[in-house]
Formats: sequence, C-alpha cells, structure tokens
Amino acid sequence: MRRFYATSMNVGIAAMVPVLTVFAAFSSSPATAQETTPAQSKQWIVTLGGTAEYGPSYEGSKHYSFSGMPSFDIRRMGEPAGYSAPDDNIDYSLLDMDGFEAGPVAGLRSGRSAFDDHDLEGLRRVHWTIDAGAFAQYWPVEDRLRLRGEMRQALWDGDGLAADFAVDWFQPVSEDVVISAGPRMSFGNSTFMQKNFGVSQGEAASNGRVSAFDADGGLKSVGLMVAATYTISPAWSVIAYDRFDRLTGDAANSPITSQFGSENQNILGLTINRSFAVGF
Repeated sequence: MRRFYATSMNVGIAAMVPVLTVFAAFSSSPATAQETTPAQSKQWIVTLGGTAEYGPSYEGSKHYSFSGMPSFDIRRMGEPAGYSAPDDNIDYSLLDMDGFEAGPVAGLRSGRSAFDDHDLEGLRRVHWTIDAGAFAQYWPVEDRLRLRGEMRQALWDGDGLAADFAVDWFQPVSEDVVISAGPRMSFGNSTFMQKNFGVSQGEAASNGRVSAFDADGGLKSVGLMVAATYTISPAWSVIAYDRFDRLTGDAANSPITSQFGSENQNILGLTINRSFAVGF
C-alpha cells in the first residue's frame, strides 16, 4: 500500500506537496496475486482524504491546537485496499510475500517556535522537515494482527534518525465498520533528541528560565493508538482515531517538557476519504 498520512502536528498543506510529488513517481504498484483484465490493469483506485487533528502544538507541549493535513493512497484496480493505521507514513512495498512487506517510507516532522509557546523564547527554532527511510511489516494473523516498524532519517536541517514500532489488531465489527488498536514505541538517536529536547548553554542563558540539558538517544515515548473506520460506500469512508503517548527518558526529563509542557501527549483525529478510478 502506498499511503500518505502526516502524523506531524501543525504542518501546512503546502509543506506536504514535496512528499506527494516525490512518491507520485512510484505510482506503479507491485503485482498482486489477484488477476485483472487488460482494461483493469490500466486503471487505478486513487483515494484522497482530508484530516483534522486536535493535539499538542509541538512535541512535549501542554498547549493544544487544531491542524489539518491531506492523505493519499493509490492501488491497482482489483487490488485489495488492505488495512492500515492512521499513523502509518507513506510507504511503497517493494517486497510483498507470505504476509511480509518491506520498502521505502517517508513522512513529515513538525516544527517548533516561540510562536507556539512564549515560554520557548530564546530556544532554537525547530523547522519542519521531510524524513525518509524504510519500513517493514508482518501479518502473523492475516488481516488481523500486524507488526510494523519504520526507520526514517531527516533529509535536511540535521534533525537526526527516528524509529517507530507498532502492533495493531484489526477487528471488523460489521460489514462497514472496522476497529483497530495497538501499542506504540518511538525512538530517536542523540541528534534527534538533542534537536528536539536538548537545551544548549547559550539557549539557557537567552531564555533565562531553564538550565542547559543534554538529551541522549533512546526510547522517546510509549503509547496506544485506537481507530475506527466506517465505510459509507465504495467511494466514501470516515476514520476517527485517538493516539496517546507518554514521553519517557530524556524526552520527559527535558525542561522543555518538564517545565513548559507535559509528558502526556494525546491526538484526536478525523479523516474523510474519497476514492475514485483513474486511467493511465
């Protein structure tokens, strides 16, 4: 599945155009076991969506705000849509066999500035960035239990390496409704952690309310994602979700979190999707 979902908060739609543009080049889908007619092989199912979220203004913040973002998926006519979680980033399966999938993945990382919280005055601004890397997932129980991991490196601004691991159980409760839930774990290397949670001597002096803090790499957060998908018709679907994360280690001990923000991070989201056939 090639699905785009921006989990980063407060990233404008214009900022996501480069990601969609890059992955448009990968619009050819790997072959599937399901046979298609010659006419179907030239057609694709494109799903476009819009998401509204209410969550922390930046990672570690205690202030909440609304944000909006698009989502995107494309598959061959006749290829099953499959299940995915709202916090999956855009991916492309280069390897798909016996319940195992792997390939490239890309996403967006949100930024942070004093505009989000006046307590951040004097601290470095963290710019939004695109990250890219690889994903792998395995279905121990077909169409029910999924294990997934992503590892992504920032493409600019020296924002470091991030890794996310998820387990999801997908449970149909009717022909139209599927509920999914599962735990989450997120990691960051020392560059990522220092950029987002560290405070230099100069920043501490400029801010005047925090001490210098060196953030080491490691476990950043643990959490839980719950989602419900309602298929209104073959063309329309709605997804409601709630993701809760608890910051840990240096992400929680950072003065950015402990003095200005909160260890508890919760995101509520609602996505509306529209699917249609396109011929190429």
